[in-house]
Amino acid sequence: MGKIVFFCIPAHGHTNPTLGVVRELISRGHQVFYYSYQPMREKIQATGAKFLPCDAYDPQTHLTPEDGERVGKDLAFSTQLLVDMTLALDDAVLRDMQALKPDVIVADSMAVWGKLIARKLNIPFVSSTTTFAFNRYSSKVIGSSGGSLLSLLRAMPGINRNLKRLRARGYRVKSVLDIIANDNTTDTIVYTAREFQPCAETFSERYAFVGASIRPVASPMERAEVPTVYISMGTVLGSREGFYRACVEAFRDRPYRVILSTGETDLSGSVPPNVQVFSRVDQMAVLAVSDVFITHCGMNSVNEALYFGVPMVLLPQTPEQGGVANRTAQVGAGLRLDKTDPASIYAAVEQVLQEPSYRRAARAMSKAFRTHHAAAEGADKIASVMKS
Repeated sequence: MGKIVFFCIPAHGHTNPTLGVVRELISRGHQVFYYSYQPMREKIQATGAKFLPCDAYDPQTHLTPEDGERVGKDLAFSTQLLVDMTLALDDAVLRDMQALKPDVIVADSMAVWGKLIARKLNIPFVSSTTTFAFNRYSSKVIGSSGGSLLSLLRAMPGINRNLKRLRARGYRVKSVLDIIANDNTTDTIVYTAREFQPCAETFSERYAFVGASIRPVASPMERAEVPTVYISMGTVLGSREGFYRACVEAFRDRPYRVILSTGETDLSGSVPPNVQVFSRVDQMAVLAVSDVFITHCGMNSVNEALYFGVPMVLLPQTPEQGGVANRTAQVGAGLRLDKTDPASIYAAVEQVLQEPSYRRAARAMSKAFRTHHAAAEGADKIASVMKS
């Protein structure tokens, strides 16, 4: 059996979809070595993989809050961090790879050091993409703009300096696209259905659209006699207390069951009986009984909602989430929320519930997602690269 090395960034949304694939690979007799970060250690080790920490090498652990805000907005700065991380890992990972002799490297699309190391050592490579696959066609749907191109042009001098640093250490990079994007010759796993991927026909057969990585429901919930509204804005961007309190007021004394997942946000105070507030929920169990989902449009959350055929009210918080919201609205499975006062929140939910087209579109996507088994198909893709 084979030896497989994974690289990922310290984000639950990028790690979670891979865990089923890792379990599947191990069940088939493969060995998996997983480079990640201490907050992810427990869940990675639970799959049976060997966890290898990257924390000590990561320049982002030393960022000031001001620097942190530049990540994702300043391409030259972000490129520098990626190059710094690659070069910091260079000696240690190269020694490990020479000792392990892996049959394939699988790296998250943002853990570019995995891709660069695989190319440097001529090891077969698979990209793991937990967002939409990106090219010049899909970018128009996702929401890339002329302003983004202008920012890229301004960043090029700094980017080119960092590319020279990589070339000096033996990394084969021609342009920034070798870092931030895959082409049609790169074997890629995309954790969504082909029907939901924008411009899917423009991607080669090397792209495997494997559907959503759905966890089994741990504690099934009963359906309510009234519509169930599920609200979650994720946990990455901190408190959303004002929005959550607006949701409480929007549905106070209304004929709905409201399930509100708030993370670390404290909503102590007057909460009506029809609103249930939790710091964490089993999202699969809640979506299985929900009629509408108010979401921040994280890719995994939207994939999961579509799997269960739940239409959405869309409130993206980042440009990436904005792209997911754009596509969800385009396929007719969601409605953008423009204002976050109680009246606007209530009106949006009412529109989604009362207009049958939203439910029909979500159910059509559900049929597409349910034709997939992400863990098995992802493992199949990795195995095919090992054999080739």
